[in-house]
Amino acid sequence: MKAATIRTFQTVHTWTGLLAGFALFVAFYAGALTVFHDDIAAWQNPPWRVATDSGVSMDALIERLLARHPGARDDFGVVLPRDSSHAAYAYWQDKDGARFATASQMEAPRTDASENELADFIYALHDSLGLPVIGLYLMGIVSVLYGLALVSGILIHLPQLAKDFFAMRVGRNLKRLWQDAHNAIGVISLPFHVIFAVTGALFCLFTITLAALNTVAFDGKLFEAFARATETTPAITLSGTPATMLTTDALMELARAEALKNGVRTFEPDYMHFVHYGDRNAVAEVRGLSQHTLGSYGTVAMSAHDGTVLATYVGDRYSLNGISYASLFGLHFGSFGGRTVQWLYFMLGLAGAFLFYSGNLLWIESRRKRRHVDQPRKTRIMARATIGVCIGTCLAITGAFVATWIAVRMDVDAGLPQRVACYGLFLGACAYACLRPVAKATIELLGITAVATVAMALIDLATNMGAMASSWSPLAWRVIGVDLTGIALGIVFALFARAAARRARDGDANSVWSSRAPTPSAP
Repeated sequence: MKAATIRTFQTVHTWTGLLAGFALFVAFYAGALTVFHDDIAAWQNPPWRVATDSGVSMDALIERLLARHPGARDDFGVVLPRDSSHAAYAYWQDKDGARFATASQMEAPRTDASENELADFIYALHDSLGLPVIGLYLMGIVSVLYGLALVSGILIHLPQLAKDFFAMRVGRNLKRLWQDAHNAIGVISLPFHVIFAVTGALFCLFTITLAALNTVAFDGKLFEAFARATETTPAITLSGTPATMLTTDALMELARAEALKNGVRTFEPDYMHFVHYGDRNAVAEVRGLSQHTLGSYGTVAMSAHDGTVLATYVGDRYSLNGISYASLFGLHFGSFGGRTVQWLYFMLGLAGAFLFYSGNLLWIESRRKRRHVDQPRKTRIMARATIGVCIGTCLAITGAFVATWIAVRMDVDAGLPQRVACYGLFLGACAYACLRPVAKATIELLGITAVATVAMALIDLATNMGAMASSWSPLAWRVIGVDLTGIALGIVFALFARAAARRARDGDANSVWSSRAPTPSAP
């Protein structure tokens, strides 16, 4: 490959990585935690702290929904609780849009599915930086830039790949060490990064792409065709004859039995969809999660009156459209392989965050004037932005955990406190990075993040110890797992703070990361 061509690819790789890197750091760090979505939900509401309405059965929830909102019987859903300490809630559409309510919220239903759930808030940070609508499209564009950075990175390093792949040259040349670590992590995790880039772009830009193709190439018929291709609920005609409905427990058991007959080893229902509830032709559709299959989410549709199976999209009965669509979710979120795959995706998420952090460090080091007291302004700005955004994100998410923990124990809604803490700490960290010397800001922000993360986990463990001992539940392992992971992350932040302090003390004095007085170059 010609030198000019390589330089072009290097330019593309550098700038696409820099432009998308900050958003991708947030997406990867939050995404690593999102892998343990249900564990974080159990951490917020452990089994010994029972949530409101958690004791209400799904049949009682449906009864209250239809008594207060009878128009919902034509089409509504029920999101099943993740565990015994959470409550099921209903979902339906009225003239003002989507509505969500647990049994006690029927008089004043919510417009947001789970506005108080920490796990869902962290997912929103991963998905859209927590910004409604615009954040999703922004992350779609970021995913495209991410794909460009991957392709250009492969083309740059392909000629040297065999020679340098296993090289980790530890020594005084820190730039070379960062370069080796950056390349090794990028190459080892390349297949997963390709998956994340492609599926991320599809998820975020799907609607807008569909709308564009619908107008440009399909004469306005694409939405209808797509709905037919992906619809899993059978179309039925209202009979007008009232009928008794099977209980939700009976419908879930029938769905599980049907799914297991079709090649999956597990089928755990998480959502039920009803059409024309109370009518003789009513349909109940049960969605469930199956492990050890790429089509991890499948559905079974039945008559809600007598349980006759009407349609099955699970295991061997998936259509090509269905398995393609379901596989995208399984590959992106790692929901197909149990705990082993979850931990693998967690590590890949953290490695991805490190990849973008190390990419920024390499950019700064490449532009450092080694024998000059004054460093270029752009390197100082990039250094401040890198520590403000990257370390600030870690501190902000820890702050969301702390705010949620306090709000739950004060018996107030956690939604607003966790958002104020998260965004407030993020902006505070960015401002701190701008005002303090770079080296000191790095050490101090890492230290604060380490202390806050470890303290939160230890306090939670200490305060829950009595409840765990008196009313042990297998779900307690989830709480313990989240706290131990917090302690491990806190230790990693502390090690980074120590390394930053060592570099500030002993490293090149003419670096933005040094706290020593700069030394002028020899005449």
